[in-house]
Amino acid sequence: MASGAEDRVDPIHQFAITEIVDLGTIGGIDFAFTNSALFMVVTVVLISGFMIAASSSGTLVPSRFQSLAEVAYEFVANMLRDSAGTDGMRFFPFVFSLFMFILVANMLGMFPYFFTVTSHIVVTAALALVVITLVIVYGFYRNGIGFLGLFVPKGVPSFLMPLVVAIEVLSFLSRPISLSVRLFANMLAGHITLKVFASFILMMGAWGVAGWFGAIIPFFMTVALTALEFLVAFLQAYVFAILTCMYLNDALHPSH
Repeated sequence: MASGAEDRVDPIHQFAITEIVDLGTIGGIDFAFTNSALFMVVTVVLISGFMIAASSSGTLVPSRFQSLAEVAYEFVANMLRDSAGTDGMRFFPFVFSLFMFILVANMLGMFPYFFTVTSHIVVTAALALVVITLVIVYGFYRNGIGFLGLFVPKGVPSFLMPLVVAIEVLSFLSRPISLSVRLFANMLAGHITLKVFASFILMMGAWGVAGWFGAIIPFFMTVALTALEFLVAFLQAYVFAILTCMYLNDALHPSH
């Protein structure tokens, strides 16, 4: 079993899923409430509490919470309108919830001893599958068989059509993979890099006075990487949301 000191240095230990409450076995499958589930619940509670606090006042002079909520609302609404047009606003609750969940989950993961749920591919893959399933279901619901026009670009010579259609289908099927892996890989790699530089500070600090001076460089690198990771946490939520908007535009306008 790894010691506490080894756990502090090991950059992978922070991603370990630990069982909090055993929920028993159903159909031969073990169910448990884990640290990952806990932080997903905390994320939802924080978002819900923030939105309730922001919308409860309803004054002409907005409170700080209300101002932040309005900024978030307009940010996502403009993103959706620019990507999918006014028709896309019917998906606003979905896109807004998705953006806020990923953003808050990413930000929570920046705090020491907290858990980053988006650093696990099973979480990001589940989010991506929800997105692509919505696109397919709504695309056929709205356009019928015409949704397949998404895979048949206009103006392509007939002799190239089979090849182009095959490429378009593969491109569409790769969307959930790229959507999930992008978020997962960025959060995983960023946190590992941050932990490695932070561990350099601990290791060099143990060498005495000379090590303290040597630890200055990794200390400033850790500070810079932390600032960068906060930026990445926001950007990854933005990228996931705007790609979702673009995919929903395909469901709304498959012939474009």
